[in-house]
Amino acid sequence: MVLKTFVDRRRDLTKEELMEYISFCQLLPGASSTQTLTLIGYKRGGVKLAVVTLLIWLFPACFLMGVFSFIVGNLESLGIQAKILRFIQPMAIGFLAYAAYKAYRISINSPITRVILVVSSVITFLLFKAPWVIPALIVCGGVVTNFSSKRIPAKEIVKPRHIRWTNIWLFAILFIVAGVLSETARKRNWEYRREFNLFENFYRFGSIVFGGGDVLIPLMVDQYVARPTSPTVIKRNPDIIRLEQSELLTGAGIVRAIPGPVFSIASFVGGLATKGEGINRQVVGCVIGSVAIFLPSALLVLFFFPVWQTLRKYVVVYRSLEGINAAVVGIMIAATLYLLKNASLFQFTIDTLLGVLVFVGTFLTLLYSKIPAPVIVLFCLVLGWLV
Repeated sequence: MVLKTFVDRRRDLTKEELMEYISFCQLLPGASSTQTLTLIGYKRGGVKLAVVTLLIWLFPACFLMGVFSFIVGNLESLGIQAKILRFIQPMAIGFLAYAAYKAYRISINSPITRVILVVSSVITFLLFKAPWVIPALIVCGGVVTNFSSKRIPAKEIVKPRHIRWTNIWLFAILFIVAGVLSETARKRNWEYRREFNLFENFYRFGSIVFGGGDVLIPLMVDQYVARPTSPTVIKRNPDIIRLEQSELLTGAGIVRAIPGPVFSIASFVGGLATKGEGINRQVVGCVIGSVAIFLPSALLVLFFFPVWQTLRKYVVVYRSLEGINAAVVGIMIAATLYLLKNASLFQFTIDTLLGVLVFVGTFLTLLYSKIPAPVIVLFCLVLGWLV
């Protein structure tokens, strides 16, 4: 769609430029499709048009997901039968399993990436509730693949020039300030501490997610479902934000049925995290989720692009991405297994049997057919209503 619209019809950029933009955005954490469109706006009209492009692109999906947070969070009061959503959860796990398989086919192509995959999967599954696990595995994966120069020899990359990192400081300062304010709000029990915590959570997610929305969802499961059940975490932070796995997976399913970026699930989660605190605060939660999750993507793509021509000459970048992608695939596999374990799909009842069939059917449908995701979501909603 981007190729037809901006290259063939409007001629805002050439095909070669578009391919370079896509490659560049794949190297950055955050929402790649959002970053690509933002960069096209930046090329055509500078920072102002880039910001307008970003807002127009993300608004419809974020608005719809924010509305769904009110609906899903108040099913009983609205008189809507929750059974209509009961197959959305196994369907969402099927989407994640397919994403992990697809990422495996792309990223796992050497002995070292296979080792990183296995180690990341096992460690993530066993220590899913530990806050340091996922960032540590991503960093370690990038370090490990730099130990060898056989696959990506240094002589193939032109010697880089000096890079000026001034423009990256805003991104880093926001990251640090968000963390400090979130922790201060928790310790001093501020009235709006939940909003500060949400901003920090989503800004962090948008800063470390490589691989798009399919990687974002496991991070949210870790943050809002698994970690709040840890006795150590509860003792340290009794007011930690906690969501039901069923609600989170429902949002992961719904986001597939609407147009726009999968990252818009942050609007849904932000609304759920503040439900029960009044409509105004729930709306604020939706806005915080939308802004904080996309802000790192925008800052990185706008501030990093001017140095991209130099940065891409560093061989260490390419070697690191090989390990980072392998670790991400391992995390996705572990998240899939963790969700399957907690979804009670291994009990011998009619509902669980149907859930298993929905999970397997979703995976196989995505693998062997071209049926659009919204059609799969609609089918699961109808199935939940009729069965």
